[in-house]
Amino acid sequence: MRVLRRAFRYRVHPTPQQADLLHRTFGCVRYVYNWALALRTEAYVQRGERLCYAATDRALTALKADPEHAWLREVSSVPLQQALRHLQDAFAAFWDKRAGYPRFKSKKRGKASATFTRSAFRWRDGQLWLAKCSEPLAIVWSRPLPAGAEPSTVTVTRDRAGRWFVSILVDDPTIRPLPEAAGEVGVDAGLTSLVTLSTGEKITNPRHERRDRARLARAQRALARKEKGSKNREKARLKVARIADRRRDLLHQLSTRLVRENQTVVLEDLGVRTMVKNRRLARAISDAAWAELRAMLEYKCRWYGRRLVVVDRWLPSSKMCSACGHVLDSLPLHVRAWACPACRATHDRDVNAARNILAAGRAVTAWGDGVRPHRGTPGGRPSVKQETQPVRAGIPGL
Repeated sequence: MRVLRRAFRYRVHPTPQQADLLHRTFGCVRYVYNWALALRTEAYVQRGERLCYAATDRALTALKADPEHAWLREVSSVPLQQALRHLQDAFAAFWDKRAGYPRFKSKKRGKASATFTRSAFRWRDGQLWLAKCSEPLAIVWSRPLPAGAEPSTVTVTRDRAGRWFVSILVDDPTIRPLPEAAGEVGVDAGLTSLVTLSTGEKITNPRHERRDRARLARAQRALARKEKGSKNREKARLKVARIADRRRDLLHQLSTRLVRENQTVVLEDLGVRTMVKNRRLARAISDAAWAELRAMLEYKCRWYGRRLVVVDRWLPSSKMCSACGHVLDSLPLHVRAWACPACRATHDRDVNAARNILAAGRAVTAWGDGVRPHRGTPGGRPSVKQETQPVRAGIPGL
């Protein structure tokens, strides 16, 4: 029987005492992460030394013994150690060139979180006690955990709207691969359309951020005016949260549909971090959340026995003719349709790109190269970047 590790996320309503302890834990986690990042950066810049997790863990023990940092001992030590492990993972991703250099955590940016391992919580009869808490967390059980599940890790988060969540990581034997499907699809991400499929279908980009920009600003200003603890503040806070949740719901629906209908899903490896440096498009690119869609497709394909292929970002998918393989010298962004000068075929820019991505994915599947492995693939190594000529050889088979 195949057993996968799966996180179940629930709303939670902590008591005032629990909320106070968690707030202090979040602050300590953020401080330790930033302190360790500064320590490792200084060691490398000044001495050329790469500190590992064990070195920062020993330094943390000495830091907590310092009377000036006695407040670090008021919270559980496990989330602080987990912060060091998360930093180690961030450095590993940087060294493997899968991410940029780790950044300092900000109190105002992002969501606050703390991770507790098995030694820092107690699970009994469906109730969860965190370390240093005398009462169990009031969890809203919107769906049951798998029968007999024993949590291995618990992560508590608080989003910008002030909502509390707990993610419980368990071994889930209930996930079954889907029946094999005959379909395969190439997916071209864009801004005019959120994605364009090789079948010719276009999924409209709802542009949540542009549509809700003024409404979100009004809701946030209203939230700031409300008295803390009042019912009106709670209503305004939920309004802000609902606006922020719609994008994630759409991506879940889209990724689930692609995985259910197709045995193979082919994406292009987009350099989103570089693309958002464009001032004119940064807001729209961030709102499209291409990286989040890819992450959803990765784990859902792994769960349900599908194949996800990610082709090289240097494939000229938009300006290559999907009928004959001719490549244009240039294709400005405002040109949405074009005719191939070699074979006279006419193309919609996005549909043509999606078809080329699918053809490149077929070539990758046949030749076993040009694909970047899933982030979660154990021992996976990125393939050497391919030139466009080998990929073009797969086009006639479309």
